[in-house]
Amino acid sequence: MIHNEHIEEFVKQAHRVGDAGLTVCSSGNLSWRVGDEVLVSGIGSWVPSLTKDKVAVCRLETGEILNGVKPSMESVFHLGVLRERPDVNVVLHFQSPYATAVACMEETPKDFNVTAEVPCHVGAEIPVIPYFRPGSKELAEAVIAAMKDHNSVLLQKHGQVVCGKDFNQAFERAMFFEMACRIIVLSGGKYKTLTKEEIDDLEMYILGKKTK
Repeated sequence: MIHNEHIEEFVKQAHRVGDAGLTVCSSGNLSWRVGDEVLVSGIGSWVPSLTKDKVAVCRLETGEILNGVKPSMESVFHLGVLRERPDVNVVLHFQSPYATAVACMEETPKDFNVTAEVPCHVGAEIPVIPYFRPGSKELAEAVIAAMKDHNSVLLQKHGQVVCGKDFNQAFERAMFFEMACRIIVLSGGKYKTLTKEEIDDLEMYILGKKTK
């Protein structure tokens, strides 16, 4: 069951996102699973200055609102990802400046592995989801499907979505994703990415995923 301290922590994490410059005004949303319930930023709320009365509490399985606060229009994909991923407790979505700039490029990059942090923390493969209207069923279905086996996605003409086991992991993924997009934008399109061999090497020696 969600208690006041959970709501206070949720608000604190929302402000952390705002302080990091990942979102402005009402352009982002976040969710946190606590048992069988989920905290979601309320519809139209401003994440950087979120207040306790703008935090929705929903039942994970059904989406039922438990405290009278209507959740973000993107709550469908937040809840969907959490249902599909028992290893995930936090979902973050926002129009961070550089990820959104990349999302609006005429030719969206297919490879974001510009530094070791990307394959190690964000994901060696980051799906790019075509544009669907924010809050639409189509967008929710596409995000849920892509995040069944990925931790980060880019939404064309929209922004980024990441997930994690807790706020720290999700926040780290969002920050490194934004860093990669910043490099892509500032390079003017002239950038190198890690080779498959270099990524395999990282997975072996940094992540311990492979053994010789």
